[in-house]
This record gives sequence, C-alpha cells and structure tokens, in this order.
Amino acid sequence: MTFRKADWPRKLRSQEWYGGTSRDNIYHRGWLKNQGYPHDLFDGRPVIGILNTWSDLTPCNGHLRELAEKVKAGVWEAGGFPLEVPVFSASENTFRPTAMMYRNLAAMAVEEVMRAQPIDGAVLLVGCDKTTPSLLMAAASTDLPSIVVTGGPMLNGWFRGERVGSGTALWQMSEDIKAGRMTSADFLEAEQAMSRSSGTCNTMGTASTMASMAEALGMALSGNAAIPGVDARRRVMAQLTGRRIVQMVKDDLRPSDILTRAAFENAVRTNGAIGGSTNAVIHLLALAGRCEVDLTLDDWDRLGRDVPTIVNLMPSGKYLMEEFFYAGGLPVVLKRLGEAGMLNRDALTVSGGPIWDEVKDAVNWNEDVILPAEKALTSSGGIAVLRGNLAPNGAVLKPSAASPHLMKHRGRAVVFEDIDDYKAQINCDDLDIDEDCVMVLKNCGPKGYPGMSEVGNMGLPPKVLRKGVTDMVRISDARMSGTAYGTVVLHTSPEAAVGGPLAVVRTGDMIELDVPARRLHLDISDTDLAERLAAWRPVTDAPASGYARLFHEHVEGAETGADFDFLKGRRGHEVPRDSH
Repeated sequence: MTFRKADWPRKLRSQEWYGGTSRDNIYHRGWLKNQGYPHDLFDGRPVIGILNTWSDLTPCNGHLRELAEKVKAGVWEAGGFPLEVPVFSASENTFRPTAMMYRNLAAMAVEEVMRAQPIDGAVLLVGCDKTTPSLLMAAASTDLPSIVVTGGPMLNGWFRGERVGSGTALWQMSEDIKAGRMTSADFLEAEQAMSRSSGTCNTMGTASTMASMAEALGMALSGNAAIPGVDARRRVMAQLTGRRIVQMVKDDLRPSDILTRAAFENAVRTNGAIGGSTNAVIHLLALAGRCEVDLTLDDWDRLGRDVPTIVNLMPSGKYLMEEFFYAGGLPVVLKRLGEAGMLNRDALTVSGGPIWDEVKDAVNWNEDVILPAEKALTSSGGIAVLRGNLAPNGAVLKPSAASPHLMKHRGRAVVFEDIDDYKAQINCDDLDIDEDCVMVLKNCGPKGYPGMSEVGNMGLPPKVLRKGVTDMVRISDARMSGTAYGTVVLHTSPEAAVGGPLAVVRTGDMIELDVPARRLHLDISDTDLAERLAAWRPVTDAPASGYARLFHEHVEGAETGADFDFLKGRRGHEVPRDSH
C-alpha cells in the first residue's frame, strides 16, 4: 500500500499557538522571537519538535546534540521550522534502582510535552535502551506524525586481538575473574576497549534490538538501525530524517497508520531473526497497548517459533554491530524474511510506502555475518514462552543465547529470596549447589525490585565456574541485559512480590524446564502449592510516596508490558486550553 496524502496546505495544530493576531497568539509567538526567529517562520509551515534524549549522564546518547543539528538542517531544507526539545533521558548505565522503573515516567512526560507544546510533528532522537520504547510509547499515545532516528552503535571493541562486545564481554570477564582465568589487572585494561567510541552497545543488546524494532515496525527510515554512531552516514541519516518528517506532517502520516498489527508481527519475527533482546518483549507489549493492538505473549511464541536466527552477532554469535552494518544491516534481514513468507510486505512505513519496497533490493555483503538459513545459529530463534504451575501467566527464554544441553533439564532448586540474598550467598564455597541445580531468584519483578532490574542472568557460583562450567538454568521474575546470554528464564509471571508461584519455591524443590514443550514446572502437588500460596505474605511494604509509590500502585505485570494501567490506548493530541 502507498499512503494517501492529505490535502495541503491546511491549518496545522501549531497555528493554534502562533497563527493570528490575538493577544494569546502574540504572547506565544512574541516570546519565541527573542531567539531571533523572523516573523515568516510562523506563517503556517510545519513546526517540528526534535525530542532529544541527550544527556551527559546517558553515555549512549552523548553525541545526540550533534545529530540534532543535522536533523534541524533537514527540517530547514524541507521547509519546516525545527525546535529542539530536551526530554527525559533514562540511562541504563546510571539510573538506580533500574532504568526500567523510569521508562513509564519518560513515556508519560514526553507524551505531555508533545501534547502541550506547539509542534506538528516529532523526530524521536533516541539511543540508550529505554529511550527508544519510551518515546515510541509517547508518540503512539499522542498520534502526532513521528519518526525515529537513533544514535547508532559504538565501533567494535578490540582487546589483545579479540573482539570485545560491550556488555557481553563484561559478563564473560567477570565470570573469568571468579573462575581464576583472568586477573583484575587485565580486566581493568580491557575496560576502555569495551567502549571506544560514541554510541550504544556494539552487540545485539537492547539498544540495537530496539533500533531494529523501530525500523521493522516502519517507524524509522530504512537502514537506520545499524549505522555506527561515529560514521558520517549516521549524520546523513539524521538529516534525511529531518527532511522526511516535514513531508509526513504535510501528508498527515501518523503512528496509527504505521503501528498496525501487521507491523508488530514483522517486528516480532525480526527479533527472532536478529537474536534480539528479551527486553523487546516487554517494550513491544507496552507499545502495542498504547496502539490498541492486541499483542500477547502467545503471539511472540507463535510468530517467532519457526524464525531462524541468521544474524551472527554477540551475544548469540561472534560479530558486532559494525560488521552487521557493513554486511547490509537490517534491510537484508527483512528481505530474507520477505522471501521466506515471514514478512507482511504491505506494512506501511514512515517512507509513505510499503516495507517491501524499502528492502527488496538489499544485498548481503557478508554471509558469515548475515547467515544463510541453512547455517542459522538456531532454527527456532524466536522468544520461547514457557507456561506451567511455576509461571501461569508466562515466562520467556531466548533460545539463541541458551545452551542446547539445558533446554530440557530437571534440577534441584537453590533459592535466593531477593538480589541481596543472592549477593550474600553466591560466592560462598559452602553454598550447597552444583551445575545440575536450578538457580531461583525472587522479588525482582516490576513491583518487587522495584522496576524489574536486569539481574536475571545471575552470575554462577565460583565453585561451579572453577570446574569449567559456563551455564546453568536460572529462573527469576527479573529481566536480563540484551548483551547477556545463558539458559535464563525471565519475566516469570505473576511475579513473586504479588504472590505468584515463584514466591513459594523452596530450596530443595525439583524444577523441570522443557523448552521444546514450552513447560516450566515446580514438582510439588497441586495441594502443596495451594497451601504454600495461601500461607504466603508480602515481604515488603509499598513505597510511602513519590514516583515509586505511583509505580508500585499502577504498574502491570510483565506479561502485558509492565506499563501503567491508566496509560493504555491513545489519548490523542488535542490542543489544550489556552490560559492566557
């Protein structure tokens, strides 16, 4: 399909502020003129808000001010009026207790910025993990013409001749320290190699996954996801995005036209093909809720089950985002999905045309980076959704990052009541645990942490690591970093903090994991489980006040995206009442 253009010229919403000669119009227009803008900029041309998540405390987004200038240039070239707006920036690297706790706050704040300010369209300038979903959620809620441009990944890290994947290497090396395979001095020397240029993680972590999701959803220009942050072509992409948003406003091309059921199906399958982060599950479920699209955990399992993982990137494979870009990037993957009948070819994108037109001529320049289907890392790369008496509402596992020999496993539970309990016990040599056990972490879900931190990929005990073991089955109601790996069951729902079955697991219980059968089972009788649940009591009180209280009272479960219950659906961009 090709988007049917709206009539142009027409009155834009920004003219409610700037168009006319009333006292209120002069109030809004006159104050902005103190920045040196000439009068004819207020004559009805599209006003474009460049919503910039730059922050010195968001390292992944530290170069976005430069990109904003390129976006502005594109807007000017296309006849628009660009205005840069700093917005809430949730940094994965610095925010405590976890950036995920603030995704909803960022989405809510940006939504109100979009609705309350005189903009006709928005460029969502994002990078770090939570900035992409939070701004997409805001754009979906207001339904103003919007387009994503990301900051791009860092260049490859290198340490002593080996690729160093940001995040992934951190987890590997920290385990090597505990196992005695690496010295602290070497670890410190490797630190700089992990982050050697501007940009987001250079692995297929959550940031690159969400950049890929934005492109697969049709909300970014084709090729946006993989261009390195310091590559000149990233600046070209920003400028082209600035040009494009002006035409989108003229055409009245909105998120509701693009973020359809077909688009979400494309994104889910793409996540399987790229070996994307499990965090994409949480974020796309939340975004679908804003779009009023009925997307469920079962859709994730059904749509992704037969998708092979063909992108050979860490943490699932061996390369990094720089090589992915040189190989052709996401358009090659989307083309492969289209050729395999796994892409809704007619899904509309911000280009105004169908996604297939954007990718059908893509060329794969390196078949060791973007693999043929017969050489896929795994033939079933989609997110596996597990159910059973331990996860009645579902839990997730990333097959491409898991160990094949652990995909069917039965073991004795070793329980950690919360993250502090885990930290207190994990390094003790007298901890009664071996590689056949199942590590269980409680009270790290949306309400329990609070915010659902990335602690689900629990480091293994040193006594096991010293045997040369590198993976064990781990189960929690937490998330894990998109850069992490292992046979890790996440997002177990209902979470322990609200009395889900995970809350009553005891050390010594037997747990069965059967990924092919999508089963997660606590091996006790239904009667025993019911008695334990009846006797369960919350271990923590709700926060007394502030945003933490709001979060605790209104956050929903992981199985629906952990959004706030009062933020579902579109609220639109109706111009608020003028108070002047």
